[in-house]
Amino acid sequence: MNIALDYIVNQLVRIATTPSPVGYTAEVIAYLRAEFDRLGLSTRLLNKGGLLATLPGKNESEHRTLSGHVDTLGAMVNEIKLSGRLKLAKIGGYTMNSVEGEHCIVITAQGAKFTGTILTTKQSVHVYGPDAGKQERSDDNMEIRLDAVVKSKEDVAKLGIGVGDYVAFDPRTTVTDSGFIKSRHLDDKASVAILLGVAKHFADNKLSPARTTHFFVTNFEETGHGASVGTPPQTTEFLAVDMGCIGEGLSCTEYDVSICAKDSGGPYDYELRRQLVALAAELQLPYVVDIYPFYGSDAGAALRAGADVRTALIGPGVDASHAHERTHRSALEATAKLCVAYLLSE
Repeated sequence: MNIALDYIVNQLVRIATTPSPVGYTAEVIAYLRAEFDRLGLSTRLLNKGGLLATLPGKNESEHRTLSGHVDTLGAMVNEIKLSGRLKLAKIGGYTMNSVEGEHCIVITAQGAKFTGTILTTKQSVHVYGPDAGKQERSDDNMEIRLDAVVKSKEDVAKLGIGVGDYVAFDPRTTVTDSGFIKSRHLDDKASVAILLGVAKHFADNKLSPARTTHFFVTNFEETGHGASVGTPPQTTEFLAVDMGCIGEGLSCTEYDVSICAKDSGGPYDYELRRQLVALAAELQLPYVVDIYPFYGSDAGAALRAGADVRTALIGPGVDASHAHERTHRSALEATAKLCVAYLLSE
């Protein structure tokens, strides 16, 4: 099975470098819709801002839905300080030390963009001494230093920056000669790029999936309700394509497709998981089965909202999730191949 891996990587770079913190996703959704349209799928926007792209299949009564989410971690301006620096309000779950020193963009309500850097309030050892490193990295002790000539709260207001303005982190997306992709927001833009690659595979090879298939790009997963609405009612199987976690006690690596048996919401469908494992083994893909106790997916959101679907979760292995992440072309390829095999299966 030949997968357009270069296309997937190029799409990943394109969407990873498009800012889309939760609630600010219209630009990247518009791009994805145009790309699915170009591949020949029918698309429609949901009222909540998500996207459905549909590929007709041989069985038109029992559908499959594959989800990936394009919303990312980020922040909002919580307070403009007297000094002209900005206090943050987190969007999504991450540790503040993981964004220390990160470049960012503040996006105003009028659409203006200002660059800045996220720092602690006691950054310099020349001023605060060696104990500066011991300061807790918390919401109260972090701030944005704007790349603008501002010396007061009033100076910032004159720029049009206000409370509630979005803050997007610089993803620093890099593709290495050794096949690694390192970037913020691989969770879950890597999987969204994979879904594009799967759609391209069916379009280029003039294939039809066994069942009508919907690619569901959600935009509120990081705050827990991405797929709570929007799953087509004919769906009987819901496959969340998200990221595989890497760390102590887990088997997943950056080269694998992860098949999740259970996360914080409980077990995924046993028979559907067995089917995916059998397909991965048959194709001799690098795969692992893992349990993620501090993890939730769009499949769980669909179930909690009352969807009568069988669910599963797969995704490429991603190191340092919710920080500066990294994966490898091998994991992208294995995940895409497993998706294709699953969609061709009865």
